[in-house]
Amino acid sequence: MQGFTLDVDYHAILPELILAGTVMVVLLVDLVLRLDRKWWAMPISFAGVLASLGATLSLLGSTPRTTFGTYVVDDFALLFKVFFLAVALVILIVSLRYFREGRYFQGEYYFLLLTSFLGMLTISSSRDLLMLFISLELVSAPAFLIAGLRKRDPRSNEAAMKFFLIGILSAAVMLYGMSLVYGATGSIALADIAAGIEGAGRPLALAGALFIIAGFGFKISSVPFHFWAPDTYEGSPIPVAAFLSVASKAAGFAGLLQIMFVGFAPTSEDWTPIFAVLAILTMTIGNLIALQQTQVVRLLAYSSVAQAGYMMVPFALAGSGVDEKAIAAAVLYILIYAVMNLGAFAVVIAMSREAPGTLISDFAGMSRRNPLLAISMLLFLLSLAGIPPLAGFWAKFQIFAVAIAAEQAYLAVAVVVNSVISLYYYAAIAKQMFFVQGIEDRPLRAPALVTGVVALAAAAIVVVGIFPDLFAGFPGNATLP
Repeated sequence: MQGFTLDVDYHAILPELILAGTVMVVLLVDLVLRLDRKWWAMPISFAGVLASLGATLSLLGSTPRTTFGTYVVDDFALLFKVFFLAVALVILIVSLRYFREGRYFQGEYYFLLLTSFLGMLTISSSRDLLMLFISLELVSAPAFLIAGLRKRDPRSNEAAMKFFLIGILSAAVMLYGMSLVYGATGSIALADIAAGIEGAGRPLALAGALFIIAGFGFKISSVPFHFWAPDTYEGSPIPVAAFLSVASKAAGFAGLLQIMFVGFAPTSEDWTPIFAVLAILTMTIGNLIALQQTQVVRLLAYSSVAQAGYMMVPFALAGSGVDEKAIAAAVLYILIYAVMNLGAFAVVIAMSREAPGTLISDFAGMSRRNPLLAISMLLFLLSLAGIPPLAGFWAKFQIFAVAIAAEQAYLAVAVVVNSVISLYYYAAIAKQMFFVQGIEDRPLRAPALVTGVVALAAAAIVVVGIFPDLFAGFPGNATLP
């Protein structure tokens, strides 16, 4: 009997190996650290993520690599890996002071957070249904736990339980859909599914696609699968809410892009109407409910739901001759949304030290107490609404332009109308910051690291908005085969 050999490209999986090693180091170091030194888990995590980012950058410019059969490291994967690791660095920075002062389980938090980011690295390279599912659950399972780290807070307990129950339901629905697709096509590899989806098994495969879309709908918090998000965001520690609204959502979209634009590309005429309906419902319902919110984290949660609707528009344009532009527009929106939302959550983290309830009214008078935070928050809110000349306008313009190019003008109109609606509730926060006198007059002091993140994010959305041509070709690297 001949021996079995497996050719592994270790350079291709070096970022994952480094991050996995960091996860183990953080876990072991936490066991030996004294209680007052648990915060050392953060710089260790930060160094590991930086090393993983360096390994990822070393792969840029190389030809696509394939290992383990369907694990692909191409431009699409590398773009998302760099994105996820950059987001990880930001989340770690804004977490340090928050978790150190709150007497949280710091070692466990950083261990679970890095584990979730490890799943994000693998999801961007996965080109088969099984690996996509495992990666997505590796992202979700640690998030169930870190959402409930405020163990003595009933709201946090409710948030974690609701997130867990909805999460396992979505996993079951998605896995059932994947089993139907395997039964119809005889393969779990996305390229083979695309080649074998035509024929007698097409109806069964499309039924499986419907379940997969529903499963991912929970992950990206699209309507009607969004109801867990506001309660979970509100009950979680604020850095965890930022993580869920940006990184976890982006991981869901990274997987969905591969499944729909590769595996189910030949049947786009059957599933694109579903995304058109979901996109319009998601952006509209998310914005309308956000109008009624008085708590900032819940407002940003419903804003995140609405933003998912904008990101879903390119999925409704598949098969219209603009697939590459649609993918690039979706990726560009994800990247810019991450900067805007992380900046907004960083401001909320800075506010939470004095106003744990983080009500909209707590922002009253911020322009006089901390002008940098107030002006930056205004920029984030205006960018989320799509006001020029900020980066958010450029992101929405790309979605609008692709919809027009695909001759789907009704989707472009929906984006514009919902952007106008969103401006109302974003302006409510701005009004408090600049036109309402607050109870407190003393300066609002924010942690230096958090202030740095806010300033950097604000500068980024201004630069990208004013000089969009410098970044116009960047998302084009995300083209899928």
